[in-house]
Amino acid sequence: MRAIVVREFGGRPEAADMPIPEVGPGQVQIQLEAAGVNPFDKRIMDGFLDGKLPHDFPLIPGTDGAGTISAVGSGVNDFEIGDRVVGKFLVPPVGHGTFAEYIVVPCESTIAKLPDEVTAIRAAALPTAGITALDLMHAAGVKGGQKILIVGASGGVGSYLVQLGALAGAHVLATARPDDTDRMIRLGATEVVNYGRITVTDSPTHALDSEPSVADSVRITDPGGIDVLFDLVSPPPVFADNASLVKPGGAAYSTVWSADEEDLKARGVTGGNLESTGGAAELRELLRLVGNSDLMVPISNMPPLAEAADVIGAPGARGKTVLVI
Repeated sequence: MRAIVVREFGGRPEAADMPIPEVGPGQVQIQLEAAGVNPFDKRIMDGFLDGKLPHDFPLIPGTDGAGTISAVGSGVNDFEIGDRVVGKFLVPPVGHGTFAEYIVVPCESTIAKLPDEVTAIRAAALPTAGITALDLMHAAGVKGGQKILIVGASGGVGSYLVQLGALAGAHVLATARPDDTDRMIRLGATEVVNYGRITVTDSPTHALDSEPSVADSVRITDPGGIDVLFDLVSPPPVFADNASLVKPGGAAYSTVWSADEEDLKARGVTGGNLESTGGAAELRELLRLVGNSDLMVPISNMPPLAEAADVIGAPGARGKTVLVI
């Protein structure tokens, strides 16, 4: 089968011909049509899980994928050949991922059947980013009327968070570059906090390039503070500055482990560093929202599988990248 592999940690992805994995007891084989690309894929390729889980090389990356059940092992009752499915797959040994024509996974994996109205390409963009966004919403208990700030709103997780916040009736502040403002508004943002360099002139002969922080911008537009912070991108010092906007009794979450949880607790703010733990139930909820047209899948790029090396780990994503297999 066609696949994308790396031959060592930190290696460049390359196309390869790999054996088709065979289904075993309690497993299903999926003929993949599409695979979602996530920042976590690059981290796995660079050795993030080395020493934590066993790995096989050549290593096929990819955790999100959608396609059709092509074989079922003994003891599998919930899936049949021909079922259209989508899932989030990280099964030890690491290295048998979704950037390939076929994958074999346990039937109790994070996997769900696709509604007829949801295509495989849209579904493949959903699992990791969508489940993370839903986990954040559940953890914070976002309610109607609350003011939430999403830092990193233009990426995959952020694009889902903006929509889920709007569906919950929250007042959504989303950070984005000026040329992405319209998209944020269409997704449901109430306010867009632009970032990027501006020119400040302090005399007729002197101009200074300046980049106001997100926190400074929000202090000007929303001096009363915010109820919830979802920060998907900031390093610890910037996260701390953004978290200072949160009112006592509010919540602040980082998905990149930038939160000082003791500091938040001392200020009467809940939250901290969130690691997504959602599974098949959350995936089914997301598929229901997509199928009902309540949640848009923000796909920005759909290259063929052979071009995976050019998009894995690429910065500046606006929405999701999906490899078409």
